[in-house]
Amino acid sequence: MPANTIAIPLPGSRVAWLAAGLAAGLLVAGLSTPAFAPQASLAADPTTPPEHTLSVNGTGKVVISPDIADLRLGVSATKPTVKDARAAAATSMTAIINSLKKLGIADADLKTTQLSLQPVYDFSANRNPPRLTGYTLSNVIVVTIRDLDLASAAIDGAMAAGATTMHGISFRVADPARAEQQARQAAMTQAKAKAETLAAAAGVSISGVKSIAETTSGNPYPVPYLESAGAAARDVATPVEAGTNEVTVMVSVVYLIR
Repeated sequence: MPANTIAIPLPGSRVAWLAAGLAAGLLVAGLSTPAFAPQASLAADPTTPPEHTLSVNGTGKVVISPDIADLRLGVSATKPTVKDARAAAATSMTAIINSLKKLGIADADLKTTQLSLQPVYDFSANRNPPRLTGYTLSNVIVVTIRDLDLASAAIDGAMAAGATTMHGISFRVADPARAEQQARQAAMTQAKAKAETLAAAAGVSISGVKSIAETTSGNPYPVPYLESAGAAARDVATPVEAGTNEVTVMVSVVYLIR
């Protein structure tokens, strides 16, 4: 019995490309099925009621008496040479610092905040460039006075020792935490009272707090020193009044209502 032979031709290049195209089409079709399609995000649960809120502000203020003074003073010396200006300023500042230390002010409470040297020119002759006549050296320190009863003596002693500039004095509280806590409680009490009044007027009730934001202000207010350096020659001590400081806390509260 003769054998039957079936010949399977190998695909040529054209047939191979057709097969590849068919496979790619099947892959795209598969990806477009629901199993591979992008899933829609879950919609909000319609059974969950939306939140209803009430926003109010509250302010708490506490007036306190400062217990620390920061005194800013310095010397300025103008001389023909840098060496002479430096020496004159150094002599005066050393005398000022010594006068402050005699009052019991610690080294840690003396801080240099400015040290500058500037040339001095004469512009009167309309020369170009102007004529250099000397140099001005300035040295400024901040003195932390922890006993306010010494503030007046510190000012007068510094001026008598050679201070030529007085940049002001400011007062603050060494530890404002307690005052801030009191102001914070007062601010929240005010905010809650506002919210309860508004809620009652609207016929709703407060069910909780959603958020609280706070702003605190308690920087010392600067008290400028207006007397000239010539006041040191007077017998009357320079009057210094510390006054009071105000610590303020502001809150913004969002309450949940129902």
